[in-house]
Amino acid sequence: MSEQKALLLDSKQGQFVVSTIPKPTSVPSGELLVKVKAAALNPVDWKIQSFGVFVENYPAVLGTDIAGDVEEVGEGVTGFSKGDRVVFQGFFTNDYAGFQQYTRVPAEIAAKADSGKVFILASGFCPVRPGYSISIQLLRLVKFSPIIAYASAHQFDYLKSLGATEFIDRKQVSFSDLPAAVKKITSEPVKFVYDAFSSADSEQAGYDVLADGGTIVVTTGDQIKTKVDGKKVLSVFGNVHPPFNREFGKAQYKNLTKFLEDGTIVPNRPEELPNGWLAFLTVWRD
Repeated sequence: MSEQKALLLDSKQGQFVVSTIPKPTSVPSGELLVKVKAAALNPVDWKIQSFGVFVENYPAVLGTDIAGDVEEVGEGVTGFSKGDRVVFQGFFTNDYAGFQQYTRVPAEIAAKADSGKVFILASGFCPVRPGYSISIQLLRLVKFSPIIAYASAHQFDYLKSLGATEFIDRKQVSFSDLPAAVKKITSEPVKFVYDAFSSADSEQAGYDVLADGGTIVVTTGDQIKTKVDGKKVLSVFGNVHPPFNREFGKAQYKNLTKFLEDGTIVPNRPEELPNGWLAFLTVWRD
């Protein structure tokens, strides 16, 4: 089989179409060729389409959260064999993206997923830029306390099971009122805020919560307008493929299989869509 099906973004800020493209015929040294079994929808996918960011060449294959079966092992790779189930993160080039039948990944940033349940769920796991639920678990893992979650009230029990210790209902407390609400929970200085949403308003609210010397981590760039000396803003790029994130990504993937199987990390709760690319297009258009 020299060709494969793929979901393509046909042009910058264009439309998604199902098409046929060449299948990789060989795998470079240090990499794996993977038959894709599950690919999650990530917010970056619609942002690429809407804003024309990250991707330079079209038609483009997107998809950064991937699970599949190893089809071929590149020269020099140890610890992986044909047929192994793996989870990994894609990138913004067609060779490494997930919305196609076969893709490639450097073996050092892939993890085995032997359990069928883990295999399906872990396609929604993004190690460097984790979603809201994953970030809470990572904070619990490194023993942050208290962990204050700003979310809808109906999510409180779920977030508590992941490690959150205090809660603020986002439907009852506006961004502008968030600093006062935090002060009612703790008198300790807040040294760290992680903003998984990262709008201009949410970033400003998180920044205002910080004590002097504190740091806010944002995920869509620094949009904070009112600043003071002594507070830091850290903008992250959530992908383990670039060289500046690779060492951190290698360390995370080295431990990911164990964390998933022993329950240290519980993947996001999925909604499994039948009918492949057709279901994807229906969801996207809705």
